[in-house]
Amino acid sequence: MRTYRELFRTPEFTPLFLTSAVQGAGYTVSGLALGTLVYSATGSPLLSALAMFGPALVQVIGAATLLSAADRLPPRAALTGLALVFGMVTAAQAVPGLAVWAVFALLLGQGLIASLGGGVRYGLLNEILTREGYLLGRSMFNMSDGAVQICGYALGGVLVAVLSPRGALLTGAALYLTAAAVARFGLSRRPPRAAGRPSITDTWRDNARLWSARPRRYVYLAMWVPNGLIVGCESLFVPYAPEQAGLLFACAALGMLAGDVVAGRFVPPRLRERLRVPLCLLLALPYLIFILRPALPVAVAAIVLASAGYAASLLLQERLMALTPEELSGHALGLHSSGMVTMQGVSAALAGAVAQLTSPATAITVLAAASVTVTLTLAPGLRHPRDAAARESVHA
Repeated sequence: MRTYRELFRTPEFTPLFLTSAVQGAGYTVSGLALGTLVYSATGSPLLSALAMFGPALVQVIGAATLLSAADRLPPRAALTGLALVFGMVTAAQAVPGLAVWAVFALLLGQGLIASLGGGVRYGLLNEILTREGYLLGRSMFNMSDGAVQICGYALGGVLVAVLSPRGALLTGAALYLTAAAVARFGLSRRPPRAAGRPSITDTWRDNARLWSARPRRYVYLAMWVPNGLIVGCESLFVPYAPEQAGLLFACAALGMLAGDVVAGRFVPPRLRERLRVPLCLLLALPYLIFILRPALPVAVAAIVLASAGYAASLLLQERLMALTPEELSGHALGLHSSGMVTMQGVSAALAGAVAQLTSPATAITVLAAASVTVTLTLAPGLRHPRDAAARESVHA
């Protein structure tokens, strides 16, 4: 499978793609609205960052307790149910007079069940496509994420200005409900990928099996930590430039889109391994200029360039799939997704705390420097593949 046209000719790829895209639009519109709403109510960079990225903090709990369900639930029912719950939670957050603590309580509940989403979605993608087509398909999803974020943050900014943050939240809820309808009526009924009922014991056992091999540990850490720290930088866009935050988020999405197009479509297989570490470094290095508190045009250029480095995740996911047997694909991808967004939530909290004590520009610089340090530390373990040994340890 070499072209995007072939992807959309594959049965069920299109409805799965549309479900993900519409749900992503709901997330971006409602996230910007909620961050703006909380910042207006509290004036706190920390709470604003947590409103946008805090739900990710509890995904580690979901990864430790619920993740076995990613391969043990029927995919169509799981995707439909998750989108419905997200829509209801988002609508509840728009209730006038809702206390800030209640907003965060709803966010934490949403974050807990969201830990299943990545595993179900990308496990189904891995099932629909051949192993050789997974990179191209995941690239298409990443490109969609970038395009949806560009449009979603732009739309969110307009809706916040025209309708108010609560009106934007209701729009996000409507998008989630649309995603539920697309999943229910566009996907076919499929059995679970693994037998048995979901349980905490199965989740712990499979997590331990996936974590047991050193090559996979390096891949997981490389997908989680450098990426998460840079999302922490992005969580400060609202306090850094309140009037232009939507523009900064859209520019980050544009850079991510460009990076994924190049990595997914044009980088030959022989170069992918060599580009993993440089792309992780690219994620962070441009943000170091924020120590100078650059003007808006310079900040925009740095953000676009840095965000192209998110393509590292695409290449690392291909590596993860090479190290993982089919029956654990959903769980492995769910562990990646939950760990990544958990680290993003931790980094958002850390960024908000540092910004509270110093300034948003200083906090952005500190997290970018930390991302560079982590990437250089992990680099040796990413340059020596041991696929066969890793696969054997999973089956042990």
